[in-house]
Amino acid sequence: MAAVPIPVLSRIVAAIVGGFGFTSAVIIALPLLLPGSRVQAVLWATLGGFAVWTAAAVWVFAARSATRAWAGLVLASLPPLAVVLLLGDTP
Repeated sequence: MAAVPIPVLSRIVAAIVGGFGFTSAVIIALPLLLPGSRVQAVLWATLGGFAVWTAAAVWVFAARSATRAWAGLVLASLPPLAVVLLLGDTP
């Protein structure tokens, strides 16, 4: 069995781990922005998370390099994290 090249392995990890991190940030931020009850907002955000993770994984493999894929995931995660920090409830 042939070894997987490092850039391809990095993209696979970015799609799985980085995509999960980005999707988690979006799922946490969306209920703070969606109208309606908190329960419905969480439900819609969670359902939409599947599409977000799929889009992130496709984007990782469409990026020109693995470095750009990682950088794009990190930069795309900043706005949802800012929403959570600004609008998030403190227990």
